Amino acid sequence: MSMNRRDFLKVSAGSSGSLVLALSLPGCASIATGYEDKDGSWRPDAWLELTTDGAVYFTLARVEMGQGTYTGLTTLIAEELEVDPASITPTFAPVAAEYRNPLYKLQLTGGSTSLATSWEPLRQAGAEAREMLILAAARVWGVSHRECTAFEGQVRHPNGTDALPYGKLVKLAASEEVRHDVVLKPRDQWRYIGKNRGRLDATAKSTGTAEYGIDVELPGMVYAVVTRPPRYGARVQSFNGADIETMPGVLSVIEIERGVAIVASKYWQARKAQQQLAVEWNNDDALTLSTDEVFAHYHRAADEDAGERERNDGSFSEAAENAERIVEASYEQPYLAHATLEPMNATAWYRDNAMEVWAPTQAPDLGRIAAARVSDLSPGDVTINTTFLGGGFGRRLTQDYIEEAAAVAYRIRKPVKVIWSREEDTRHDLFRPAMLHRMKASVSGNTVTGWHHQVVGPQILDWYVRNAAPAQYPWSPKFLYNTLGKVGLLAEGIATPKDISAIEGAIDYPYDIANVEIRHTHTDPGVPITWWRSVGYSHNGFAAETFMDELAHETGADPYEFRRSLIRNQPRHLAVLDKAAAMADWQGGAPSGRARGLALFQSFGTFVAQIVEASIEHGNIVVHKVWCAVDCGQVVNPEIVRDQIEGGIIFGLTAALHGEITLVDGEVQQSNFHDYMLMRNYERPEVWVDIAESSEAPTGIGEPGVPPVFPALGNALFALTGKRQRALPLKAEVG
Repeated sequence: MSMNRRDFLKVSAGSSGSLVLALSLPGCASIATGYEDKDGSWRPDAWLELTTDGAVYFTLARVEMGQGTYTGLTTLIAEELEVDPASITPTFAPVAAEYRNPLYKLQLTGGSTSLATSWEPLRQAGAEAREMLILAAARVWGVSHRECTAFEGQVRHPNGTDALPYGKLVKLAASEEVRHDVVLKPRDQWRYIGKNRGRLDATAKSTGTAEYGIDVELPGMVYAVVTRPPRYGARVQSFNGADIETMPGVLSVIEIERGVAIVASKYWQARKAQQQLAVEWNNDDALTLSTDEVFAHYHRAADEDAGERERNDGSFSEAAENAERIVEASYEQPYLAHATLEPMNATAWYRDNAMEVWAPTQAPDLGRIAAARVSDLSPGDVTINTTFLGGGFGRRLTQDYIEEAAAVAYRIRKPVKVIWSREEDTRHDLFRPAMLHRMKASVSGNTVTGWHHQVVGPQILDWYVRNAAPAQYPWSPKFLYNTLGKVGLLAEGIATPKDISAIEGAIDYPYDIANVEIRHTHTDPGVPITWWRSVGYSHNGFAAETFMDELAHETGADPYEFRRSLIRNQPRHLAVLDKAAAMADWQGGAPSGRARGLALFQSFGTFVAQIVEASIEHGNIVVHKVWCAVDCGQVVNPEIVRDQIEGGIIFGLTAALHGEITLVDGEVQQSNFHDYMLMRNYERPEVWVDIAESSEAPTGIGEPGVPPVFPALGNALFALTGKRQRALPLKAEVG
């Protein structure tokens, strides 16, 4: 990637003489912004700082929610800077334009984009810093910089004996200017990239010193809980606040936009008082649907509207007309909650005409806007301190929990922590949308001549900006453009960026079939939705790869050989498919009483093939083994890749076996882990992950392990029972 160095990097000397490098990721805002320290010295919003005592600080613009950015992005800097990654101290970024994700124009972490967008820029930053240190040392010694080398935090003299540590060079390095192209290290010289190494945050997390949002403690802090309406869209009509304020520890009972907040000196005092709170709700605009009505609504919409054509290769209608037979199937997937182990929480403090927030958020700039909306502040008056996240999965892209804390803090003028209970977290989640898929294939002989996929359901961004965003961010189009880019303008109805959340994974269909038609029937029953780990790929993967298995059965072909014959021109798909089959000894078959299912899928630029071995025992589905081959381009840390793939498999199996949010008259029926179950340790299968060697640029890894496991398990159950399941979660049914 070509980049103008002056546009990419600004260098300055910090107030202590440190070497400060501020870099702009491609597509981000200009780096020509900064602030003045109290002593008058100018400091940019730094990504990288080297100090005179040899310390290295790296500002981490992508949050750490278990996916490994803390380690992976730091490793990129360390490789080119020639220091051990463990010697770098990452810090979470403040809200600033420089830290926006270039793909979304927002400061957010999601879509498995962190490593892909940082791969070259962060290595370039480390290389530039290394080169300036070498130039400074060369000037001290009076030798050519080309004869000096950097290694393990020091610059070595050409004589091979003398060396200067980085700390002694940073003041001089800050005044150096690199006038030549800096070449990144070749692969054969990498010491950290591509190597198995432990996580840099492992010690802090295992010793309890890592601060999550729920850990935040402030002087004089009080606690708040919020009672929200049981139906989405209901509003407070009346409540017995005066009675509650007489209870022990209760400081205030406040009506806020999202419900009624009880503020108390201690958390459990607030919870006990909440048990006595009686709220009468106005349900005039409340959701009244039940789950069966949602799917009835989808089927009617699919019958009435063929939908917008999203892909059209050849002519499916002609293929269908000339086919010997048409194979059809419909697939349904339920609403799903995120179930992050750390429930939603945020701490806010309004003082001196400003607000400070501590929160586990995936989108700190949106959190700042949400806090400003419920106060008299502008976003620039709000400081967001991002903590570690106890899981994100897309849930923490929506800032309702920050808004609640800010609304209460603005009213009481004390530091206040709002904590959601597990029941509140489940019932008031924004869900992975329920979806319907109608599939058709034209078949002549044993050849599939056409493929038709009609996706039925809402688009996430469309729902968000029409339901959540206009209410949360009602500012001028100009302000929204400057702050939120296209998302903000869409909230104002001015621009409509393409939202592919409903169709991603369907339009990417890789198989070599001449006539392919993909359509989306957009319909929205009004249930609150948001992004969920692997987003549209999660439901499209189940539909497409289950139907592919059905077609293999229809044509009498082996599922592996059938897929293989249709991807001969897709080398990366073919490679992971073959690898997974070899890992599992597909041709050898499963042991007696068990069966295997296969799925092949690409998401977030990553190619994944999975084989699941399962059985039914004592009326329960038992997943024994999962083999997974993955090609995610160049690997930075294989250990983290394996962790993320295995975590994605467990996440997906949890949903495939247990995941279902149901509605009755608009009310969510699930509440805690007894009725919205996570996979237990005794259910966990053996998992083997094989990572392809690749020199391609890195792609996403936090989410691609999820989509293939749904159809792979379903296909295994079909092979076991002879009964095809077309709805999730899967059941222990025998043929």
